[in-house]
Amino acid sequence: MGAVHLSVADLRRSLEYYRGSIGLDVLSQHADEASLGAGGRELLHLVEEPGARPADGYNGLFHFALLVPERVDLAQWLAHAGRERVQLTGASDHFVSEALYLRDPDHHGIEIYADRPRDVWEGRVDRMGTLPLDLEDLLRTLPDPQAATFEGLSAGTTIGHVHLRVADVEETVRFYRDALGFDLMAQLGPQAAFLSAGGYHHHLGANTWESRGAEQAPEGTARLLSFTVVLPDEAAVATAATRAGGTKLLDPAGNRLLLAAA
Repeated sequence: MGAVHLSVADLRRSLEYYRGSIGLDVLSQHADEASLGAGGRELLHLVEEPGARPADGYNGLFHFALLVPERVDLAQWLAHAGRERVQLTGASDHFVSEALYLRDPDHHGIEIYADRPRDVWEGRVDRMGTLPLDLEDLLRTLPDPQAATFEGLSAGTTIGHVHLRVADVEETVRFYRDALGFDLMAQLGPQAAFLSAGGYHHHLGANTWESRGAEQAPEGTARLLSFTVVLPDEAAVATAATRAGGTKLLDPAGNRLLLAAA
């Protein structure tokens, strides 16, 4: 997955949060836009819409997920969050991964997570669930959590997945599986589905939780502007674009996605 584009009410406030609390680097900034990332790779693009309200409950972003390379990276971030009193909204053991959840000042959902080794979960993604995360065990990865340094997210951090709030899960599955070519990895009836490429547990999640039905987040809200699906090369982009109808697409819930070559 590539960069996620979001609108925010106050760009300065958001940059302070994503730099200080999350640990992303500001790669570029001009006028009312900024690009942030890790290791020189863009992960997040922010566009200011002054006075925008949170888009809670509308179709759009449920959360975007920052995948750190190693468990120790997640532990270092957790220790940093404890020292700096960064507010979490959740901490979950998903069997396939260990995840921490929070919301930015505009209520955009964020997940920071580390995968368990692939041989633990490959072929058993149906076991993916939500149990309380053992935070003490995670912190024991560090010799001294209080003294652990944190200079930002690891250079190897990527967008591991994007999780969407949608009106109709079955319709969403048909679009991402049948038109774009993702594999359906797991589905929780009409409420949620998880899709991926290459056998990963999920690059895309979709659910109807807290949804207002078919309403897309309107202008004047801090919302998902677009997200990017990265394919191996231009030939793969061309193939997917022919099947789906272009490289700039709207899914059935009105979410914008871009197809790009690695």
